[in-house]
Amino acid sequence: MKDNLTPDAVEQEFFSALLSSKVETLNRVLADDFVLIDVMTGSEISKPALLEMIGAGQLKFETIDRLEFRVRVYEAAAVINGRTEMKGTFAGETFRASSRYTHLYIKHRGDWRMVAAQGTQIASS
Repeated sequence: MKDNLTPDAVEQEFFSALLSSKVETLNRVLADDFVLIDVMTGSEISKPALLEMIGAGQLKFETIDRLEFRVRVYEAAAVINGRTEMKGTFAGETFRASSRYTHLYIKHRGDWRMVAAQGTQIASS
């Protein structure tokens, strides 16, 4: 990982890697025991499962607009809360999602790694 990146810089790498389907970057920024709670279904997705979906082209992001976010750092932990608008395809089906998210980062051996991500859809009004 690039030396001395802030949690927000790693977060930006994460979103860029999702957009460009860069499995190598995702593998680097996600902790080995990373868990994602899916914004669409609420299901739990492991790092290997996410990397497989991205690498196989089953999950593709066309856009991810990071509309707002707040970063809080506590020594070797960081929490980022934000809001996104996403568009992409999953298993050939188009999706759109407005969501609020929480990402948890841990500083491990000098580098920030995402250990957990939770997304919640924002209901249409």
